[in-house]
Amino acid sequence: MKRNPLIRMREMYDSLSNSEKTVAKYILEDPSLVMQYNIRELAARLYVSPATVVRLSQTLGFKGYREFKQAMVYGLAQYENNGKEHLSDIGRQDTIQEIAEKITYQNTKSLEETLSFLDVEVIQKCVEHLCQCRQVLLFGMGASLCVAKDASLKFLRVNKSCFVMDDWHSQYLLAQNSTSEDFAIIFSYSGETSEMIKCAEQLNLNGTPLLAITRYAESTLSGKADYLLYTSAREALFRRGASSSRISQLNIMDILYTAYVNTNYETFLGRFNKTYITKEQQPE
Repeated sequence: MKRNPLIRMREMYDSLSNSEKTVAKYILEDPSLVMQYNIRELAARLYVSPATVVRLSQTLGFKGYREFKQAMVYGLAQYENNGKEHLSDIGRQDTIQEIAEKITYQNTKSLEETLSFLDVEVIQKCVEHLCQCRQVLLFGMGASLCVAKDASLKFLRVNKSCFVMDDWHSQYLLAQNSTSEDFAIIFSYSGETSEMIKCAEQLNLNGTPLLAITRYAESTLSGKADYLLYTSAREALFRRGASSSRISQLNIMDILYTAYVNTNYETFLGRFNKTYITKEQQPE
């Protein structure tokens, strides 16, 4: 998987040091700076030390500036070829047509970036847990809870024992009663939601295997998970609406669920047919 430093930089921006943020801010605004200047010239232009540029490169997961610059060639090609970066956050004067174009673009880009993060080996290991576990435990708050409920309905269709609770106290009780025979999935874009961290700590104490579906950056939650599947999100001003992060989480869960169903296709197909509710079966 090729690492796009522009995506990584944007997702990790809040966790960077002040000096690293200075460099990241200018590179995100004008990625071509990296291609135009060597490390000393770039540092001088941004009024930082070359060591700061190196630290940023390493924070983003690269050995040094040279590897970072090489990765930027790939990232910059994606950036330029897309040609729609002007479709940024929603503005007060935007028309309905402009809003529709921006939302669709941001969601599409979020899905593409989430796919670029996908670790097939992690998917495979999580599928194995789903096949072997006694029950699936799902956790999430706010918009992430909607994703957890959607996942619960999917597992219900194939008669896989699964639990999701609406309020945090019930979720914490679920975590307290978990065992090593269960498999837990926590949905949290930020990875810093205090309630989810509390649940993760309890799951760790009980030895319950834990998958975190979270953003592509270090976080408290990612440090407590056994498995990580990363999502991308492109909200700025409207981040609180959690639209593209929710769509990315749903997409990851669809991939994981479909891979699980595919392990025993004929059996699960029969269960799909059995649990399909026809119009005749629906109440008046």
